[in-house]
Amino acid sequence: MNDLLFSVFPSENFVDLSLFQCGREKCSPAHSFGPAARNHYLFHYVISGTGTLYAYDNDGKTREYHIKSMQGFMIFPDQITTYVADKDMPWEYVWIEFDGLRAKSVVEAAGLSLDSPVYKARSKELREEMMKEMNYIAENGSSSPFHLIGHLFLFIDYLTRSAESIKVHHSSKLRDFYIHEALVFIEQNFQNDISVEDIADVCGLNRSYFGKIFKEAVGKSPQEFLLSYRMVKATELLKLTKLSVGDISSAVGYDNQLHFSRAFKSIYGVSPKKWRIEQMLNE
Repeated sequence: MNDLLFSVFPSENFVDLSLFQCGREKCSPAHSFGPAARNHYLFHYVISGTGTLYAYDNDGKTREYHIKSMQGFMIFPDQITTYVADKDMPWEYVWIEFDGLRAKSVVEAAGLSLDSPVYKARSKELREEMMKEMNYIAENGSSSPFHLIGHLFLFIDYLTRSAESIKVHHSSKLRDFYIHEALVFIEQNFQNDISVEDIADVCGLNRSYFGKIFKEAVGKSPQEFLLSYRMVKATELLKLTKLSVGDISSAVGYDNQLHFSRAFKSIYGVSPKKWRIEQMLNE
């Protein structure tokens, strides 16, 4: 019988990184999960024992990975995987499911990919600190969202710094500079009538090349990122203020309230007014 600790993160809006669930499980012999696909990034760290991960790679082929204690594995959004505990030495692992606009770049910084999903630490001290943060999150699932998000960032820090191999892109420092400039511009000007051309101009790049490196780094096109950012800000205003939908529309860069409502519904499936009412009923 499995020994399971499990928590689901409260529904809160965090743009850069957000936590969805966490837990720890001591598996029974040959216990398996899958085949299944996840909506977000899901990282497992093996505390003890061994097991096997079967996961699709970039070419759509299933690859087999034997993973032991003090190693880990990353499952990617929409990737079909199955993982099985060893029948003689079943694993115990702790996991964190996360996502966000910076999640893709974080995972890349740790050197993890569809073709290389296994985590191996180059630093025992950093690896142990990472495990402590994962256990802390798993054991304190009822803490406040901001408290847990703080520990999620600490986990991310230890994950990337402890990784055995850091994935380095050609001209990555220059690309990171452009992406940083773009994100700062969006964060400071999302409430204005800005376009992708405006963002590319700030970086001194043509729109086509800027769109390419932005999507590679962030996982979303500039248009998708700007829309997501504005809609998250809109939900914050809907939940935390009494501003009218029209005022919120203007506050997140939409002069036309109808266009704002359509954009909001395309993301959340309901109108801003209905979303606000649902949040009030759920409190």
